[in-house]
Amino acid sequence: MDDLTVEGELYQPLPDKALRCYACGHRCLIREGRRGICKVRFNRDGKLYVPWGYVAALQADPIEKKPFNHVLPGSDALTFGMLGCDFHCDYCQNHLTSQALRDPASERSVNFVSRVSPEQVVAYALRSGSSLVASSYNEPLITSEWSLAIFRQATQAGLKCVYISNGNATPEVLEYLRPYLVAYKIDLKTMQDKQYRRLGGVLQNVLDGIRIAHEMGLWVEVVTLVVPDFNDSPEELMEAAEYIRSVSADIPWHVTAFHPDYKMTNTPRTLTNTLVRAAEIGQEAGLNYVYAGNLPGRVNEYENTYCPNCQTRLVERQGYTILGYQVTEKGACPKCGTNIPGIWTDQPETVRTGGFGMPRPVMR
Repeated sequence: MDDLTVEGELYQPLPDKALRCYACGHRCLIREGRRGICKVRFNRDGKLYVPWGYVAALQADPIEKKPFNHVLPGSDALTFGMLGCDFHCDYCQNHLTSQALRDPASERSVNFVSRVSPEQVVAYALRSGSSLVASSYNEPLITSEWSLAIFRQATQAGLKCVYISNGNATPEVLEYLRPYLVAYKIDLKTMQDKQYRRLGGVLQNVLDGIRIAHEMGLWVEVVTLVVPDFNDSPEELMEAAEYIRSVSADIPWHVTAFHPDYKMTNTPRTLTNTLVRAAEIGQEAGLNYVYAGNLPGRVNEYENTYCPNCQTRLVERQGYTILGYQVTEKGACPKCGTNIPGIWTDQPETVRTGGFGMPRPVMR
């Protein structure tokens, strides 16, 4: 894999051929011949080398799968991923890509790597009918140079670009991405720093990432996977909701259901009533847009978007499928005219409704 690299841009050279990487909040000090925490960024002769020229996953996904509920509902996002992550979550649902090079059980993912150019990725996006290009499946922050190369081409082709991230960002990497990135999904995994450190992160870095991304003008949506006996107490959920509210009441908060995966196969699934209660807590905290995910058809109104002023149902959903769409071409409620924050189409009549939004492989 080290052959599929180029010299990176998100670093500072230091004396004695050391360097400081600032692609993520770890800000790794990497000495010559060593690797960062992510395992995919490394120091060769005083220069930082970063992943380039391949994908480990590539498919067209409904934007609701990311999940984004206020970004072009009904659209597809051509989604690409590489290998590696700066966290090591025991319940990771993308561990075959994210934990490759760290966990021997995931190393077979290297066999599925496909060489590709930025131009080819964008061509796949256009051919699939996607409106967006998304970096996901592994942690995109640690492969930002590659993402930016694709995003430059995608923007020229009229596509919008989004990140699906753990939020362990730095101001430098967000400034680097900002000219091309329109939306940023962040996982807020827990409000306990001790628990974050178990996952390989620092709570404050993620809290700062939410605030900085919002202040930069990126459209931010936050996701909390509600894991039994890890982060599902009403007190902790309220603390998470109140923090998001302190940044902006208009940031959508998705509380999503856990299912056993990777190294957490003995933890039970999130109960429906637990997820609904989490969504209610978000509303009690003053958030205008709260969603419950991963349990389609079982969480009542928490799949839909409502006007916070008059409660008109603006977007009706079930899972990844849009059943009804009423947001105006100006991004407003048709009944009371309230502006609905987000990224909306100016051609609402073209929104895909009905049927089933499903992931679709695009490489042959």
